[in-house]
Amino acid sequence: MKNFLKSNISQDSLVLLLTQAPIALSMLMGDDFVIQVANPQILELWGKQPEIIGKRLIDALPEIKDQPFIDILTDVKKTGTPYKGYKHLAYIVRNGETTECYFDFIYAPIYNDDESEIIGVSVVATETTDQVLAERKVAETEYKFSNLIKESDFAIAIYKGEDFIIDMANDKMLKTWGKDKSIIGKRIEQGIPELVGQSFLGLLKKVYESGETYAANEDRADLVVDGKLQTFYYNFSYQPLKNHNGEVYAIANVAVDVTDVVLTKRKLQENEDKYRNLADSLPIIIWTADKDGNIDYYNRKWYDYTGFTGIDTRENATQKILHPDDIPKATELWKISKENKRGYEIEYQFKDRTKENGYRWFLGRAIPIKDQDGEVVQWIGTCTDIDEFKQFQQQKDNFLGIASHELKTPLTSLKLYSQFLEKNLRKREDDNNAVVALKMDEQINKLNNLINDLLDVTKIQNGKILLNNSDFDFEELVTEVVEEQQMSTRHKIEVESDNSVGTVYSDRHRISQVISNLISNAVKYSPDSDKILITSKLTNNNTILFSVKDFGIGIPENKKDRVFEQYYRVSGSKEHTFPGLGLGLYISSEIIKRTGGRIFVNSVEGKGSDFCFEIPKMNKPN
Repeated sequence: MKNFLKSNISQDSLVLLLTQAPIALSMLMGDDFVIQVANPQILELWGKQPEIIGKRLIDALPEIKDQPFIDILTDVKKTGTPYKGYKHLAYIVRNGETTECYFDFIYAPIYNDDESEIIGVSVVATETTDQVLAERKVAETEYKFSNLIKESDFAIAIYKGEDFIIDMANDKMLKTWGKDKSIIGKRIEQGIPELVGQSFLGLLKKVYESGETYAANEDRADLVVDGKLQTFYYNFSYQPLKNHNGEVYAIANVAVDVTDVVLTKRKLQENEDKYRNLADSLPIIIWTADKDGNIDYYNRKWYDYTGFTGIDTRENATQKILHPDDIPKATELWKISKENKRGYEIEYQFKDRTKENGYRWFLGRAIPIKDQDGEVVQWIGTCTDIDEFKQFQQQKDNFLGIASHELKTPLTSLKLYSQFLEKNLRKREDDNNAVVALKMDEQINKLNNLINDLLDVTKIQNGKILLNNSDFDFEELVTEVVEEQQMSTRHKIEVESDNSVGTVYSDRHRISQVISNLISNAVKYSPDSDKILITSKLTNNNTILFSVKDFGIGIPENKKDRVFEQYYRVSGSKEHTFPGLGLGLYISSEIIKRTGGRIFVNSVEGKGSDFCFEIPKMNKPN
């Protein structure tokens, strides 16, 4: 700056330079840093009006009180050492709101005429908020590719007159050019001869003659750096500086090195092409969408299956491809998933264009990709053809239903025979064999319960499980089930109730089945404990909350959501110690869902589990 002032540029010209420069500039005078000059660019960065000129900086920008800038300015004025900040965080009030911003800036001392005293500090600033956020976004969204965007260089130079004499160039611009300060005062083509034949000299001439700013993004420049010709890319602008007569007397050049960004983009494009080819080779449908769920990509499998062209909106694609019965649940599931920023999984039917009015079953999955703040930046989804699996599953359910039904009759006969045999042995006082007959009867009961579970599952799968609602006393039902369960376990089953539930309108048999399942489950998975705690109460929203708490092995955190799945059992080394098909909790959850309630579990591994359900206390319709 001092070199610049030593030139023959007038004071008015200096003011015009400061106010019209393409970068943000200000002059802060005195110990209180009074704003003597503030160009429109810096007023815009500060989010303030020209009326602040003449005020103390701390009065004009009170929000910087607890930020480091006043201390830095004080140090610069005291020591005369310039301060350079890069991508520095600042909180600025703009339009009444505090905004997180980032800046590259330079604080430099301003001396009096004889350079004997520092009378103020000059400010040169450029907002890099967009650049910082862009670097973050690239790092967050490009699938584990880290350090793709490096800190870019920032450079300033002024070319004076129509011969474009290099009147000023800061250290970063010199470094960008690969030159030293000896080129200051030379014509640009003399100082940087490799620019001859490139477009920059012609652009400078055009700006000088037209008086209009020129800006370019990711423009190529070939420069000799470290003794060899190299290619770089820049975002830059040529800003004409005008005197008080409106005549151009110099051009300010602001440049940002984006070479790494450009090369990274090319690399990412190469990688994107590679992964798209990989996605096209997979036998499943793959799609991606933006943060709002707008589809922006399908792989080749989608087009091969649907015969569609182009990319439809989510709504159009849903209407075209899904079975009408599946559209409402798919639409609602997506709405919930989007609101909760969580993935989803769904089975639905796609039109089969190879068959008239035909459909095939698909498994749809989607997951959100989030940034470091937990905000969704992209969705990735797949659709897998599971039609053959669904047909097999239906065949399996049909087989289980038929087999379970056919087994009921011989089991009933076996139970009668075992009971008859026990009674006759008791009459003959053959107690030892009577005990054997009783144990046989107990095993028949267990087998009968398993068959009942299988029958219930097939009913659930086929939508044939019905609820026969009636009025009944809930606490009375709990007492009955507990007394029945207590007879077959050494655990002490304790019941806590405030008798507030009273009469309930629901399916007594099915609710009894759920309570029995939860108690049996608690007994089974707490072999080293001797107590089960049962509570029931009426909540404020007129629902019944029922809980069965055990003090057993508990459930790992990552498996709590799976315990209500069909055929799910405890995994690991203890699996063989807990018999059963893993159907009790699944059946219970389906019954509670059909009752209009919810079932859930709270558990700590090694300390026990608390299985709960809520059902509405419904009254019979009038």
